[in-house]
Amino acid sequence: PAALTCLGSPTAMAAGKGEPLRGDAGKENSSPPKPALTDKEWSSVLTAISRADEKPQLDVNFELFLRVYAEMQLRLKGGKKARERDGGQGIKRSSSSSAAFLTASTTTLLHTISESEKASYVGHINAYLAEDPFLKNALPVDPATDQLFHLTKDGVLLCKLINLAVPGTIDERAINTKRLLNLWEKNENHTLCLNSAKAIGCTVVNIGTQDLAEGRPHLILGLISQIIKIQLLADVNLKSTPQLVELVQDSQEMEELMSLSPEKILLRWMNFQLKKGGFQRTVTNFSSDIKDSEAYACLLNVLAPECSAKPSPMSVKDLLHRARLVLEHADRMGCKRYLAPKDIVDGLQNLNLAFVAHIFQKRNGLSKQMKQVSFVDGVSDDAQVSREERSFRLWINSLGISTYINNVFEDLRNGWVLLEVMDKVAPGSVNWKFANRPPIKLPFRKVENCNQVLKIGKEIKFSLVNIAGHDIVQGNKKLILAFLWQLMRYNILQLLKNLRFHSNGKEITDNDILLWANKKVKDSGRQSQMGSFKVCILQYVLLMHIML
Repeated sequence: PAALTCLGSPTAMAAGKGEPLRGDAGKENSSPPKPALTDKEWSSVLTAISRADEKPQLDVNFELFLRVYAEMQLRLKGGKKARERDGGQGIKRSSSSSAAFLTASTTTLLHTISESEKASYVGHINAYLAEDPFLKNALPVDPATDQLFHLTKDGVLLCKLINLAVPGTIDERAINTKRLLNLWEKNENHTLCLNSAKAIGCTVVNIGTQDLAEGRPHLILGLISQIIKIQLLADVNLKSTPQLVELVQDSQEMEELMSLSPEKILLRWMNFQLKKGGFQRTVTNFSSDIKDSEAYACLLNVLAPECSAKPSPMSVKDLLHRARLVLEHADRMGCKRYLAPKDIVDGLQNLNLAFVAHIFQKRNGLSKQMKQVSFVDGVSDDAQVSREERSFRLWINSLGISTYINNVFEDLRNGWVLLEVMDKVAPGSVNWKFANRPPIKLPFRKVENCNQVLKIGKEIKFSLVNIAGHDIVQGNKKLILAFLWQLMRYNILQLLKNLRFHSNGKEITDNDILLWANKKVKDSGRQSQMGSFKVCILQYVLLMHIML
């Protein structure tokens, strides 16, 4: 009973934004009340409680649990009054309340968080942000408490974590870092955090500034998990780690590798190293396939045989003991512990992924004598193209489309992502009946997608002279950047049309933006002026974001 009461009232189990269940909901949605708990049911509950320490994995009937929970809550908080009011029929009334609670349309499951994940992410934050000037007085965070969720309520920690994952995403001068922030300043930090998180590829659906201000544990932990994942996978690509070309044999495999997500590349790298060690199975996920620790034992022996010790993990039958030996091997390699032995045995995917990604960062086992592949010569583009590609990539990822973009020139070639972007920018413009969904093997199917993109572009008055669908499929950087420039401009001008009431109903144009920017510069006491946006499209992007 004491354990049940710590969960809070039944209304606290409603998910989402935390609205309490209304009393009328039970009446409208209730079915005939279930009978009170029988002696047999009470006996089974008490037996399960007494044997909880012996068999912690024992399955429990969820409906029965809810009925017991509702009844215990009523008994502990209002049982006496209820019995006096109902003439001693408190048990029957509790069963009726339980039935109404079970059948209410607004009822969802309790949001829970993984204590293992929380401890792991807290350790990551303590290690990487310990020297931050603003946060060093608040760190280290105690993983055994809810200090992490209180620390994130002003938004500073999350903004710092985003910059740690993708340096330069947030200009830290824009973060409100005073010791005492008012509600408006905190809201600015939260808005900056959510927009930046979307830009680097986090999924922030159903997360708002109010959720961050209230410190909702399951939402904050989910966001932190995504940010840390992006940080740990930052080097798992051909641009940051060209040695990954060892994983491919020909140009066709190279093209396939370039289109893979970082998680898939990490799996491919892991299987490549396991093959060296004579491992027979193929690892396809970071959960069930590595529960027995055999893959870990083989991987670490291949990467750091000098750090192995006796007894060998493979000679141990107990899975927990084997996992413990694997982590001790990783400690000798200098790897951080993102998980505990039980987390490996339980197959916690997020923590296993973080662990493997950290191993890749510390020692990837790839040859420093890189293969001479034509792709590698073209990886390092000139700085201007790289800056523009990054700006467009962040913008596309901030739109909330289903596909995350790692590289604009490669990921847009099949036309599908561009169709998703067009549908966001100009809703209803895409005819999905004629769209070809990935994976697309036939080149002409990719051209069909790109042709539809260009057709829509012409309908919304884009200048598309001398550009065809096959130019995008072939990855023509100049033409792709030119098209994306017009697409971003169209999108932001559509947003700026909402500001017409500030200009007496007049639509805002490029000249209006220039006049506004030059006036701001002049008011600050400086003499420099901007004549047009032709010098660099990044100026245009920056100004429009400032205005918004």
